[in-house]
Amino acid sequence: MMIIESKIDGVVARTCHPFGCKKALDDQISYIKAATPIVDGPKKVLILGASSGYGLASRIALAFGGSRADTIGVSFERPPSEKGVGTAGWYNNIFFREAAEREGMTAKNFVGDAFSPTLRQDVIRYIQEEFGGSVDMVIYSLATGVRPDPETGEKLRSVIKPIGKGVSGATINLEHDRLDEITLSPASEQEVADTVRVMGGEDWQDWIGALNSAGVLAKGCETLAYSYVGPSFTYDIYHDGTLGRAKDHLHASAETLTRKLRPIGGHAHVAVCKALVTKASVFIPTFSPYICALFKVMKAKELHEGCIEQMHRLLVEKLYSEAGVVTDEDHLIRLDDWELRPDVQAEVADILDKVTSENFKNLTDYAGFKHDFMALNGFDLQGVDYTADVDITALTALRP
Repeated sequence: MMIIESKIDGVVARTCHPFGCKKALDDQISYIKAATPIVDGPKKVLILGASSGYGLASRIALAFGGSRADTIGVSFERPPSEKGVGTAGWYNNIFFREAAEREGMTAKNFVGDAFSPTLRQDVIRYIQEEFGGSVDMVIYSLATGVRPDPETGEKLRSVIKPIGKGVSGATINLEHDRLDEITLSPASEQEVADTVRVMGGEDWQDWIGALNSAGVLAKGCETLAYSYVGPSFTYDIYHDGTLGRAKDHLHASAETLTRKLRPIGGHAHVAVCKALVTKASVFIPTFSPYICALFKVMKAKELHEGCIEQMHRLLVEKLYSEAGVVTDEDHLIRLDDWELRPDVQAEVADILDKVTSENFKNLTDYAGFKHDFMALNGFDLQGVDYTADVDITALTALRP
């Protein structure tokens, strides 16, 4: 028995609270059940990267938002052990499965390396033998820093760096609640290439290719990946940096996949989301002050969305709308449309011009940013007794 407290190392959460994770999951389920239902949504869905952020929110929305989709989730998470309580995603998988099964839906979890050919074949075999033979939607929501080369096994590592020039700026240190000044050197050509291979669309293409070859993609199957573009003053670190180069590859992969899926009437989409607090976004250097300022402005204008609200709008208004799939001229589904409104960006720019290490907590919505980070790991949520002992032995008996 132990009391679980939040521990943060820079921008890395070293602990999570299992029952806080359950509360966060239940809150998202409640939101979706009360929202406008999805009409004619998919019934059998595979989600790659299903344990947190957009992947988890997508899974919740599809299961509890009117579509009542049976889902398969793939994620790499750590269970509780003598070394620690495990990861938040481990408990998200467990509590999602329990909630879905209580309402008669299938929720299968595969916990392992999504880049592994063995795991890929395990998933295909499960679809063939126990999931009705096919899926009508595949969501690709993986975010990782390391991927093995599929041919050599060599570990490829991504970096978050600018290209062509160094960048200096402030970034938020969540451990100490302060702004730290950092300077990033430009990425080498090899670092750019490796980042594209890790975070671009190559693995998405590999998954869809394997599923298609195995005959487990239903006629008309849709596949969806998530991306980000952002405003011009974040371009140095994002759009024009290594991350942007990887996202360009992801966007191009959608066109490639759509051509390959044409024989079965399928289609690949990329949804460009707004800036949010996720386990991936907090690692982007110099990006956090922008998110804090954006939250301040969008909340004041009643435009703010978290992951679950964003995924609901995607499914109801953009993907399964009465008008069909809503895209821009580049065939991208734009969920960053509210973020990039000129009035929003003008006010964000004004705040950032005034931000200093002394006033950033007052000028921006740092409190909301920190809350969202804590909530990702089951902390800072109403209705959870964080002073109560947690039975770690009982937790080790739970399985996704």
